[in-house]
Amino acid sequence: MATKEASSSKKPAATPSAKLSPKAAAAAVRIADNKKALFNYHIEERFEAGMVLEGWEVKSLREGKVQLTDGYVVVRGGELFIIGCQINPLGTASTHVRPDSVRTKKLLMHKEEIRRLVGKVEQKGFTLVPLNMHWKAGKVKCEIGLAKGKGEHDKRDTIKDREGKREVERAMKSRNR
Repeated sequence: MATKEASSSKKPAATPSAKLSPKAAAAAVRIADNKKALFNYHIEERFEAGMVLEGWEVKSLREGKVQLTDGYVVVRGGELFIIGCQINPLGTASTHVRPDSVRTKKLLMHKEEIRRLVGKVEQKGFTLVPLNMHWKAGKVKCEIGLAKGKGEHDKRDTIKDREGKREVERAMKSRNR
């Protein structure tokens, strides 16, 4: 009898995010991912940077109208800029604003971090690529990665591993039925 009383007195979770795993909760605030970057590059280090955006861009991001796959990060005059990140304007955009979907956007980081990144990017084979965009404390953040390009054989290995995992999952799923 004591076990029934104890199980019935449990309170449900107060917030929906309490029910989610930490990984799922993090995915809930993600705006966009650059899956192609993880396929084409070995990511050595990850950094988080703020973004300078216009009002219409923030509204479009809330609707998820962004594409990171063609984006890359450059250093100009000691500042970071993201190029090729496409934010498509909403159909309800204001008439007095002319939205440019492929506008170069400035990234915000501390000077020391930028200097460290510049030193590493100048090394042979390293580049900066945007990995994802997410919300943090009501602001849009872009996670950039210090990356080294993969060779063709590395990409083949990635595909082989992915297909192997799928086959194992299928076998386990059919076995459990």
